[in-house]
Amino acid sequence: MTVSQETLDEIALSRAEYEAIVDRLGREPGPLELGLFGALWSEHCGYKHTKALLRTLPSSSERVLVAPGAENAGVIDLGDGLAIAMKVESHNHPSAVEPFEGAATGVGGIIRDIFAMGARPIALLNSLRFGQPSDARTRYLLNGVIGGISSYGNCIGIPDVGGEIFFSDTYKGNPLVNAMCVGLIENGKIASASAREPGDLLLLVGADTGRDGIHGASGLASRTFEEQTEMRSAVQVGNPFLEKVLIEACIEALDLPGVVGLQDCGAAGITSAAIEMAERSVMGLQLFVDRVPRREEGMTPYEVMLSESQERMLLAVTAGTESEVFDLFDKWDLDATVIGEFEAGEDVRIFDNGMMVSSTPIITLTDAPRYEFSTPKPDWLTTLQNAELTVVPMPDTTAAEMLLKMLSAPNIASKFPVYRQYDYHVQTNTVIEPGGDAAVLRLKGTKRGIALTTDCNGRICYLDPEVGTAIAVAEACRNLSVTGAEPVALTDGLNFGNPETPDVQFQLTEAIAGMTRAANAFGIPIVSGNASLYNETAGAAIFPTPIIGALGVLDDVEKHSTVGFKAENDVIVLLGSDSAWDTTDGLAGSEYLEFVHGRVEGQPALDLDLEVRVQTVCRDAVRAGLVASAHDLSDGGMATALAECAIIGNIGASVTESPDAGGRWDAAMFGEAQSRILLSVSPDNLDRIKALAHDHDVPLAVIGLVGGDALSFGDNCSVLLSDASDAWKNGFSRATSDRD
Repeated sequence: MTVSQETLDEIALSRAEYEAIVDRLGREPGPLELGLFGALWSEHCGYKHTKALLRTLPSSSERVLVAPGAENAGVIDLGDGLAIAMKVESHNHPSAVEPFEGAATGVGGIIRDIFAMGARPIALLNSLRFGQPSDARTRYLLNGVIGGISSYGNCIGIPDVGGEIFFSDTYKGNPLVNAMCVGLIENGKIASASAREPGDLLLLVGADTGRDGIHGASGLASRTFEEQTEMRSAVQVGNPFLEKVLIEACIEALDLPGVVGLQDCGAAGITSAAIEMAERSVMGLQLFVDRVPRREEGMTPYEVMLSESQERMLLAVTAGTESEVFDLFDKWDLDATVIGEFEAGEDVRIFDNGMMVSSTPIITLTDAPRYEFSTPKPDWLTTLQNAELTVVPMPDTTAAEMLLKMLSAPNIASKFPVYRQYDYHVQTNTVIEPGGDAAVLRLKGTKRGIALTTDCNGRICYLDPEVGTAIAVAEACRNLSVTGAEPVALTDGLNFGNPETPDVQFQLTEAIAGMTRAANAFGIPIVSGNASLYNETAGAAIFPTPIIGALGVLDDVEKHSTVGFKAENDVIVLLGSDSAWDTTDGLAGSEYLEFVHGRVEGQPALDLDLEVRVQTVCRDAVRAGLVASAHDLSDGGMATALAECAIIGNIGASVTESPDAGGRWDAAMFGEAQSRILLSVSPDNLDRIKALAHDHDVPLAVIGLVGGDALSFGDNCSVLLSDASDAWKNGFSRATSDRD
């Protein structure tokens, strides 16, 4: 009997996909099988609309030990037996339904992806998007998400060291909650999510299984979100204290000779974890659902297989060695249960109390349809790009007043009220705290360190997905370079609308092309990632938001740079331009244009060759000890970057030239032209900085001096440092406080 459309909608399968299942099986699928297909063919697990595009991304380098898709996370070699596992994951729709638990379990899930690689998690970052903070529901979502992130991370003892928060109306009904985790692997001990030979046992370890999270992958993550849809049962509930114990027990278990594989039980629960393990192992699998420990009565095989209860891991264990594994987990007060056995063959066979309730070819389950598309650029985008920005009205305020207004904008103001809620010094590795361009962590026992950041400007990606995504890569790398770190690897979180629409298909295609172009320019791979599609509410898609997480390496962690100005009479130097107030392409997609004028338009631009050269000069200068401070220019442009350097350093600055080039001081001060880095240097080091720039054909401008108690830009803008500091330090709290 043909399944109803209501059933297909519940598991986010199209009628055509259902017919493909029938054709591949040669029969109608049973109810349990249909649930398995719904999960494994979901966008979240099957990557139906992105797999073909993702395979075009550069994913190799001499440092890559585990490439994207091969395991739970990518792994980068640092040398001397050290490696870093890294990945970003989204929990957007669950966080829109239950912000605290949605965000908390998003953190828990990405942590499990990392320690499933045999890596000890050492840092978390998050990249968040919300509607405007003047909206009461936005404030509810913001507070819930921040609470969930801080609660889980603080309880589990992993420092949250960086990230970003961005507000725009486009995210009002569909917030974005992307979590990134990195872990350290020592002695080359990388774990694999596979069994070794037929007869290996499948063990489930950790929490009991409940009904929470059912249809999380196929429902919340694979269709558009509507606020009126009641889907709280699809949101998982987390227990960070249990996960903390699970980390320690699993890492210890990997030293046992009988433990041959480790897999996170995350999206789609046992279904995805077990069946993908079998596929990786090129074996069949028997699963005994009646053996799965449960915390609720009367659960069906369907519910057990599709539950997304948190804090669960699967282990592949050599038969005959399981008693030692049981003893280890018992020591940690954790339950370990044999729920399956790998076997020669091609099917996953599921049993309940001795009765086989499903038998399905694994390749049929895991080989989701792949949709390829080629769609033209929409006419509305051409109109936006061709907008004449020279006719944007000039502000009816002074330059000084506008600077204070911009510094208090929620997208620019300090996020200290948020990250003060995170324990970012736990594990005692944090060298550069949240609030800079990138976090820096030491690698204990060595001189070396790593730098971490996330970045993306959805406005710019909306105006040009290819250029905007290239800019996201460039700025993520720039955030690393200003600390002195060399970018070595990227991870991505692709947040887009409905991929069945031509506009989103165009955005996806162009974004991947931009990511590829930029990664190739820097010579670094994308080693892992996540795709979160169907981010829409009432038919309105979010800005395309391809989050870029980046990893950099410092050979000597003590040779790093930070944002704040350091000393009176240091010289302020601009790399990437021969003028302090560069207006070229600056207003397109800028924070100023949206925040002040309510407009998102223009044609963003990026010179990737110049970008690479500018970053090289900056890194070389930092490593040579020539730099007192370094800060990239991005949101808010030159004026806000200078103000941030002064506020963080608690020392003023003066710029010689007035920001009135071309008659538009607003574009000069707040334009966001790319490939620019602001340095402060001792006068004694200026000639060496100039020589470095000359050697790499990088434009350089000496634009002013550090010192005093004010910010002065030529003759037409001067503000007291205390006023600028108040606007920047308190703007976020004022914007996000409850109001009538």
